Amino acid sequence: MPEFAYVARDANGNRVTGVISAAERREALATLANRSLYPVDLRTQTVKEAPRRVRRVPAQLLSVTYAQLADLLRSGVPLLRSLEVLQKQTSHGGLKYVLEEVHRQVEDGATLAQAMGRFEHLFGEMAVSMIRAGGEGGFLEEALARVAEFTEAQEDLKKRTIGAIIYPVFLMVVGTIIVNVLVVFFVPRFAELFARLRERGELPLVTDMLLWLSQQMRIWGIPLLALVFLGVWLLRRWLRTERGRMWWDATRIRLPLAGTIFLHLAVARFCRVLGTLLHNGVPIIRSLQIASDATANRVLARAVQEASENISAGQTLAGPLGASGKFPVTVVEMIAVAEQSNTLETVLLSIADGLERRTWRRLDLAVRMLEPVLLLIIAGVVLFVVIALLLPVLKMSTTI
Repeated sequence: MPEFAYVARDANGNRVTGVISAAERREALATLANRSLYPVDLRTQTVKEAPRRVRRVPAQLLSVTYAQLADLLRSGVPLLRSLEVLQKQTSHGGLKYVLEEVHRQVEDGATLAQAMGRFEHLFGEMAVSMIRAGGEGGFLEEALARVAEFTEAQEDLKKRTIGAIIYPVFLMVVGTIIVNVLVVFFVPRFAELFARLRERGELPLVTDMLLWLSQQMRIWGIPLLALVFLGVWLLRRWLRTERGRMWWDATRIRLPLAGTIFLHLAVARFCRVLGTLLHNGVPIIRSLQIASDATANRVLARAVQEASENISAGQTLAGPLGASGKFPVTVVEMIAVAEQSNTLETVLLSIADGLERRTWRRLDLAVRMLEPVLLLIIAGVVLFVVIALLLPVLKMSTTI
């Protein structure tokens, strides 16, 4: 959104300078009039990029910062003083620099949302929009507190998901390494020992298969590994294209078992972001634009964007979401009832809570089933190797 630098006079004739965000010059003049300011000079300001780009700040630290800022403002501490306190107490270098920049811009006349908007890649579009709505609507402290709660809830869900799948992934990686070491380095030591049995045609089939597999892996292992890495690299490049991303997003919500989990998590994020934004006074069209990106799924985002266009034409939200076929029927029905009863933001947050609880239970059950399955697969492969090596030894000992 364009920014306008202004010089104005207040009701007492004092000179006031600052920067405001507005879609056009007329809107900027209306904003100044609402603040009882009489413009002397108003010109478009080119917003310069921040001199230093901070790549990432931990979400937990951002959540704490939002909550502390909300507490300081509730206690009556002025905004500039609050930012100064937060800047001094943080030990994270990147966040300290960002808070310094935000403090400097607010001191120059920018609003908190405008100052944070220059670091939107760090704070996120949702947080900036909610804080802008809170600043314009007079409920900045509540908006900051809700942003803190939302950030913490999303980070908690992310950590729980990663924590649930890390052990099965560890089992799969370790099991694969063990089996490959056995087949490539251990099995070939028995090749000469079993050569006589093979000449006499007495070598068991499973042993012959294991020796053949070991030989092929020793010959083709490195080229095959290089081919796999090349395939993964090419696939990742393709998935960065718009067509590749759309294919992957459509595929992963159709996967057996896992597809439902991906879909419900994406819908839960959409409902939570949309409900939070609506509760904090952000217009529904703008809220839908932000919430569509929060799904992290382009198929769902496209359905939400089409719904946004229909809402602009005077339709309800539930109709186009249901027509897309991408959202669960129960979610669409609850949204339809909420629109009729004018409780959309409350119901959306309730839907998000329910979906996250059910998805977490399903994910927990899937992980519990996956662990023994992986153990059985690894044990089965190791047992195959052991039997294939022991059978000829037992046959030789019987013959002797």
